Amino acid sequence: MIGAIGRGIAAGAAGTTVLNAVTYLDMALRARPASSAPEELVERLAAGAGRQVPGAGEEADNRRSALGALAGIATGVGIGVAASLARSAGLRLPQPFGALLTGAAAMAASDVPLAVTGVSDPRSWSGTDWASDLVPHLAYGITTSAVLSALEPPLRTAPPVVVRAALLGLASGGRSVSGLAALAATTPRRSIGGPLAYLAGPVGTTAAALGAAGELVADKLPTTPSRLRPDVLSVRVLAGSGAGAGLAKRERGSRAAAAVAGATGALAGSYAGAKWRGWASGRLPAWQAAVAEDAVTYALAAYAARRR
Repeated sequence: MIGAIGRGIAAGAAGTTVLNAVTYLDMALRARPASSAPEELVERLAAGAGRQVPGAGEEADNRRSALGALAGIATGVGIGVAASLARSAGLRLPQPFGALLTGAAAMAASDVPLAVTGVSDPRSWSGTDWASDLVPHLAYGITTSAVLSALEPPLRTAPPVVVRAALLGLASGGRSVSGLAALAATTPRRSIGGPLAYLAGPVGTTAAALGAAGELVADKLPTTPSRLRPDVLSVRVLAGSGAGAGLAKRERGSRAAAAVAGATGALAGSYAGAKWRGWASGRLPAWQAAVAEDAVTYALAAYAARRR
């Protein structure tokens, strides 16, 4: 635990340094001023707690500026520690997915408080505003993930098959095809027989990829029915159960237990996804909430389905 925290502090500090460097480089290239959002957030939080930043005039402004910068450093280091603890527990995603997820977590930790406190409304941001926020956080995610990979010891054991089956089910609750698509992409056809061999073959892999792509598009359409509608929910549960059973067959685990875990995970993922989209509605543009869910869903699926 202590080692994981230390690695997280080092990785988060490195990521924060790169994030700040990219931000200042953008300011230098575009000659834009520094954002006042951190200082405004400090003021709002202090007011919400019934306190006031000490001092008056320039003195108070300096303190707000310093506290805003310290809050940013604390956020960057905190996300690094959280990522390190997750990785030490076995949640080690492929490098690109890990970098994206870490960057997205840091971006959410920075932007959600601004939206909740009313300091800024992400729905009103321009494309340039989003790029100015996205690029530094992506650089943070890449750096933090790379440092963690370099510092941490290798995993000695893989998570149990039933746990990975539950994660495949959780992903299927987000995007019904994701678990099966990840399983198809990571399973060599010659290594296994039965229905999974067809899924891992050229036809099955192509069908899964097309289904996944179609679902990513359909999810953003206003006419798409709720995932909690009984017929839609049953499809997700069956997909999660099938993905869990397929994983257990490939890994020589208990197919019955994995099928139940996959179905349970899909049920939980469906309700969690619906809850997330409901919470994000009115706080974030709908397409951004959907893309964030896409990233988490397929990162989970890729992690759970990869061969050990």
